[in-house]
Parts: sequence; structure tokens; C-alpha cells
Amino acid sequence: MANIALVDDDKNILASVSMLLEQEGYHVRTFSDGAAALTALTTTPPDLAVLGHQDAADGRGWSFLRRLRQANPELPVIFLTSKDEEIDELMGLNAGADDYIRKPFSQRLLLERVRAGVAGAPKAVARPLPPPVTAAKKEALVRGKLAAGPATP
Repeated sequence: MANIALVDDDKNILASVSMLLEQEGYHVRTFSDGAAALTALTTTPPDLAVLGHQDAADGRGWSFLRRLRQANPELPVIFLTSKDEEIDELMGLNAGADDYIRKPFSQRLLLERVRAGVAGAPKAVARPLPPPVTAAKKEALVRGKLAAGPATP
């Protein structure tokens, strides 16, 4: 079965998620320290990484993910985080996460996302956030077949 790396600063999450994944037959390596995790994940890459938002090395899961992506751009990564704002999810995906799961989470959902990630499901495309549209702009915003313009009185 696949090798999964689990990185989180919450030891309860490490214990419960690793037990869940091991019951499904996955081999799980757990890390609570970001620096140790980064070294291990770059020298012996897993088949998939599940990252908690907080990184013990610098307190920023996004910067950890960027460094991990520099070392291994093909590694499937799932963010598992208590950050529940849409902007946090967008930042995680733009930092290079393939998937984003908010805590509290469904165990079945996590297992399905892990299965999909290990199977090589298509990655979320990391794109920079578009610039904000200001009221001063009068031009229409066009994305594919969808167009939105300023309201007319």
C-alpha cells in the first residue's frame, strides 16, 4: 500500500489520522516538526503528504508547502487545516496544495481524498489570485463563457 506522510503540530491529529490511514492499509510517517518533515519528505518522498496548516518550523503551512514543492513538484499534497475562510483555501491551493480539507473533517471524506491523491487524480491548478476589480473599472470581467460587468441603472 502507499506511503503517506502526515505533518501536523497537533499530536492528537497525528495519532487519530495515522490510525485511520493505517487501518486502511497505508504506511504512515508522522511529523510534528516542520524542519524534520521537510528533510525527510525531500530525501525519502512519500506517495502523498497530508499537511496541517501550522508548521512547527515557521508557523506558516504555505511557506512549508512552497519549499516542499521546490524540492518535489510532483508530490500530491492535501492540506488538512482549521483555517476555514475561502481566502485561506485559495492561498493553500495557490501555494501548491492539490486538495484542501477543513477541520473538523469527515473521516470518509479524508480517506476518499487520500485514495484519489494516491491514485494520481488530477491536481488542482495553482494560479495567482486575480487582481481585485474596483468600482472605477467599467470594463466587463470575462472568464470563458461567463461575463460580468458593472450594474447599469
